Amino acid sequence: MIVAQPQLTLEQFLAQPETKPYTEYIDGQVETKPMPQGQHSLLQARLVALINQIYLANKTVYALPELRCVFAGIVVVPDICVFTWSRLPRDEQGKIANRFNTYPDWLIEILSPEQSANKVIKKITLCLSAGAELAWLVDPEDQSVAIFRPQSSPEVKVGEERLPVLENLSELDLSPKALFDWLKVD
Repeated sequence: MIVAQPQLTLEQFLAQPETKPYTEYIDGQVETKPMPQGQHSLLQARLVALINQIYLANKTVYALPELRCVFAGIVVVPDICVFTWSRLPRDEQGKIANRFNTYPDWLIEILSPEQSANKVIKKITLCLSAGAELAWLVDPEDQSVAIFRPQSSPEVKVGEERLPVLENLSELDLSPKALFDWLKVD
């Protein structure tokens, strides 16, 4: 016998304590994100560091890992959220906000072996529908990066192809090959 789980409201979900692994709320359903493994963690850490190394000093964008974003009736925790400086949520004292009630400008998801690509793509399309400008879906298994933009068909980058960034950002010169070469630690 299968017992259906009752749907939670967004308010009920937000009232629950935060968990590890993180949970997301989409279409009234609570989804648990898989715990990151070695390749996922390494790619996430290197991407956050690289993006912030290039863009943080001139206050262009800020990359943040595993950040809870609440918007349009959903709660998502992308692997990496990149916010343009002007959209970075701040509190009354001008400090970075604790709660991000908005979508990221650019999100990066790194597919884990047990993760459903279609669920991740759904999350990406919801972010794009809300206003995100760019998303990467990094697949370590086949060493490709799927690129998503609003009202465009996804494109898959492999090998030496340059990965796109937000408009007006040009300093990041990264290909899928260079990205996945980070996984070699010999």
